Amino acid sequence: MARSIIAVAAGWSWRRSRWVALAAATCAVVTGTPALAAVTAGPAPVVTRAALDPSLIAGRGASVGFVEQEAENAATNGTVIRPDRSAYTLPAEASGRRAVRLTAGQYVEFTLPGAANAITVRYSIPDAPGGGGITAPLDVSVNRGPKRTMILTSQYAWLYNQYPFTNDPTAGLLHPDWWITECSCVPAATTPFPSISKPFRPMHFYDEQRLLLGRTYRPGDRVRLTVPAGSGAAWTVIDLLDSELVGPPRRRAATANVLAFGADPTGRRDSAGAIDKAIAFARRAHLPVYLPPGTYQVNRHIVVDDITIEGAGSWYTIIKGREVPLDPPAPDGSVHTGVGFYGRDAAAGGSRNVHLSGFAIEGDVRERIDTDQVNGIGGAMSHSTIDGLYLRHTKVGMWFDGPMTNLRITDNVIVDQIADGINFHTGVTNSVVANNVIRNTGDDALAMWAEQTTNANNTFDHNTVQIPTLANGIAIYGGTDNTVSNNLVADPIREGSGIHAGSRFGAEPFAGHLWITNNTVVRAGTYELNWNIGLGAIWLYALDRSIDADIRVTGDHYLDSTYNAIMLVSEWSVKDLYSITGVNFKDVRIDGTGTSVVSARVAGSASFENVDARNVGAVGVNNCGSFHFTPAGSEFSLTDLGGNDGGGTTGPWLAPWELPNTITCDDRPPVVPPPPPSAW
Repeated sequence: MARSIIAVAAGWSWRRSRWVALAAATCAVVTGTPALAAVTAGPAPVVTRAALDPSLIAGRGASVGFVEQEAENAATNGTVIRPDRSAYTLPAEASGRRAVRLTAGQYVEFTLPGAANAITVRYSIPDAPGGGGITAPLDVSVNRGPKRTMILTSQYAWLYNQYPFTNDPTAGLLHPDWWITECSCVPAATTPFPSISKPFRPMHFYDEQRLLLGRTYRPGDRVRLTVPAGSGAAWTVIDLLDSELVGPPRRRAATANVLAFGADPTGRRDSAGAIDKAIAFARRAHLPVYLPPGTYQVNRHIVVDDITIEGAGSWYTIIKGREVPLDPPAPDGSVHTGVGFYGRDAAAGGSRNVHLSGFAIEGDVRERIDTDQVNGIGGAMSHSTIDGLYLRHTKVGMWFDGPMTNLRITDNVIVDQIADGINFHTGVTNSVVANNVIRNTGDDALAMWAEQTTNANNTFDHNTVQIPTLANGIAIYGGTDNTVSNNLVADPIREGSGIHAGSRFGAEPFAGHLWITNNTVVRAGTYELNWNIGLGAIWLYALDRSIDADIRVTGDHYLDSTYNAIMLVSEWSVKDLYSITGVNFKDVRIDGTGTSVVSARVAGSASFENVDARNVGAVGVNNCGSFHFTPAGSEFSLTDLGGNDGGGTTGPWLAPWELPNTITCDDRPPVVPPPPPSAW
């Protein structure tokens, strides 16, 4: 007889195991019987970070408690889908651009590299024919013992069409008056109206799900994922498995325990009011609020100010809610509300001294409506901390509208968002985002957007960003004295790239300095749909105004770039108005470019010192300047400060004949896929 699997460590009380069972049920639908002891060890596991040998990126990105294994490196009788970086394809949105496709009866089997009692599976299954998603089973067994069943869903995946996208695969063009690459035309202005295939531009294919295994397994034990006979999914794609040894739930005494105020840990009743009561009591009594293990239904914002809220750990305490329509819309334009913890509006003074830690927030956002405030964390929070949260299925993981100051965001996991991962918007200062993992966002994974009021003295440090399906891994839109350091960014898909600095979206000017230091960007340099060209792994863009701040790019590594490693560009309509000047690149390593090391499509200047490159697919510098092609040369000049070595098939990447401003413009050079990166 089927029964639920309870994650119980030796010596835990019945009461503790009961709470863990509640939490486990929210991580996945699980049936079966407890696993047996390990049998024979499996083959040696292949451990990666962002689908790379970890030695290539040592010291960069987040330090995490889980271990990543790519499905294509595991044992399988399924099909490894071929590498492909073309947008709107399953391999393009897979980590490392490869995954394993399974049909009924097929499996992929991972050998555990370390002790583990929990796994996360990143996967894709088909959409329903009319959109809206399906569910399908995936059997999980360890050492081929008894099976548990995870119920996968595509209800939060599969977007289509033009921005802001739709869930309907049969929809016609959302903006027929926009130019599109597919016909190189404006359809509404074209006679006859061009034939546009449907579904149009499918994207955002993947989701992920967590599972507590019920006991601790040893290194060498084998976790097998099998698509059972009778699965309603025509195929199941497995991208990767993260394995982890999760500690027991954290217990807190001397707190305002939400259970004492009527919160329901089974998730059957709405607990928002009970949590509000616990917060009010805790503020009067100067106590933290404690959320014990369980699932708590919350379908609106919890407003927080001068309060500490702690869960038992993000695997055990889950705040979960539905998206709720608003009629009439809210004053801010929202037509829905949903689960989220929000500081007070900055216009009302914002919130201070907020400390959130140790729980998960799982939303119900399936479409992108930019006016909706359905983010996991929002509002304005000064002198506050956010630590150890797991955020999934909200619109944006964390979106802050300043002015506000001194916020620290650390050790969080943000996945499967419709839009951004974290965005500092308008007047955020002296704040840090460090040691977070952001995977599968629908827009910039990490952004500072200095709209109307500048952002200043902020740092994005030691974060891991994987697979933003649109836009950039890390984007800085204006601001003063900001830093991007020691991050790992992998696999952006389209209309953006790894690291971006842009004067756009009404942002305040870049001022003071922008330091971009010791980051690694891999498999970036994406295709820009609107321009029909490839971008750089790092790209600077002058659209609203010139960029002339002190921008220093030091110690970065750009690995396996699809097109260029470095791009500086302006919009065609403003190319004679704005420039990018004085950018300095120093101690940079470039291993593999599909085209050039530097692509300059703007007036301005940059200097290069100790920039080493190899496996370069085209001329080292593709210098178009502002496209006037006068006898005086390009409007963009390069300064060689020495130590710039290496190149590719055309010779040294920064050859004397290219300096200072030789026109080498090839608008769309052929792409030469580079070999995989290796130790320098």
